[in-house]
Amino acid sequence: MLKLSPAEKGLKGTIEVPGDKSISHRSVMFASVAEGRTTVENFLPGADCLSTIACFQKLGVTIERHGNRVVVEGKGWNGLEEPKTVLDTGNSGTTTRLMLGILAGRPFHSVIIGDDSIARRPMNRVTKPLRDMGAHIDGRENGNFTPLSVRGGALRPIDYRMTVASAQVKSAVLLAGLQAEGITRIHELQPTRDHTERMIRAFGGSVETDGKTVAVRGGQALNGTDIFVPGDISSAAFFMAAACIVPGSEIILPNVGLNPTRAGIIEVLEKMGASLEVIDRSDTKQGEQKGTVKVRFSALKGVEISGALIPRLIDEIPIIALLATQAEGTTVIKDAQELKVKETNRIDTVVEELKKLGAKIEATEDGMVIEGPNRLLCGAVDSRGDHRIGMMLSVASLICRDAVYLENAEAINVSYPGFFGDLKSVL
Repeated sequence: MLKLSPAEKGLKGTIEVPGDKSISHRSVMFASVAEGRTTVENFLPGADCLSTIACFQKLGVTIERHGNRVVVEGKGWNGLEEPKTVLDTGNSGTTTRLMLGILAGRPFHSVIIGDDSIARRPMNRVTKPLRDMGAHIDGRENGNFTPLSVRGGALRPIDYRMTVASAQVKSAVLLAGLQAEGITRIHELQPTRDHTERMIRAFGGSVETDGKTVAVRGGQALNGTDIFVPGDISSAAFFMAAACIVPGSEIILPNVGLNPTRAGIIEVLEKMGASLEVIDRSDTKQGEQKGTVKVRFSALKGVEISGALIPRLIDEIPIIALLATQAEGTTVIKDAQELKVKETNRIDTVVEELKKLGAKIEATEDGMVIEGPNRLLCGAVDSRGDHRIGMMLSVASLICRDAVYLENAEAINVSYPGFFGDLKSVL
């Protein structure tokens, strides 16, 4: 159990957060099925992304990692080999679901397993469209839960209407579509993060987007390239929040990814009245936006967050809930059912853990209602094995009346191994 003490003064300094988790996963996946060498700079060496590397190494891909630099010797789609053992995705839902899209079109057998958290997360949202394309996938409860057995092969294109707003589902179908005979179309409920579409183009492929419809043609050859991974805005969000709620704070976050399908946290902070500025905007080679974010202590107000905004900040909702405890008035979060199938049921977990610290917060069927501002107290809390819950509670400790004791703090290593060191640097 980790003891966390309140901040004695404002947080000051500059933090370069680690590389984006979503882009790091996809860079290795696309590099592995492309022809030729790919070099990835600023790769996130968190546990989830290392699971992706390990899986592709078992598929016969040569991958070398030197700190935050990863070199992949791509072998093309046909160069992937049948694994001699199971593919363990650890705690990574992204690895699990996107791997299914890749394996669906490969003419061999493979088995995917994960940890206890992955074993509870539904997979039929991915396995159903992949089966419709011709893949043979089996597992617990008719392929809804891991372990999953995949026997891939020739795929047919699909015209698929999404039933949930999920970038992971979209990406899995796109990866399968790249291997199918013909054009695969996906119709989204709401636009979700588009890192996969940008990655296809970065590796020389073509993908078309028309409103909420994404289309990809099968049989395209992908070629190795150089990738720079911008800082993860989901990781940066915790320091943005810390600066907003600890009096006297000013934090600068350079090279943060500002992809419009991911940057909903910026919009929410502005709506809440945060003192926030984005400068030095630029694009990376693969078409991802980045910039420097400056945040200062702010008087916040309650807001409503719902609809099309939710997919653009789904991973930031735990830290937004904490912000809402310090905002004047009521904050309502709606349309966030996807939080129930993350590493934990994040709706219930956020509410239960913040209540332990005295927050006025209640769960709803698709979100939560938070009354603020109210002074947080002290006590023992638990990440429940969820990295984003762990970081949110660590930031909460900065404004508590006394020490907070965090159980399962090691879960934070999934996406941010150096989190506590970076936090200490601005205290």
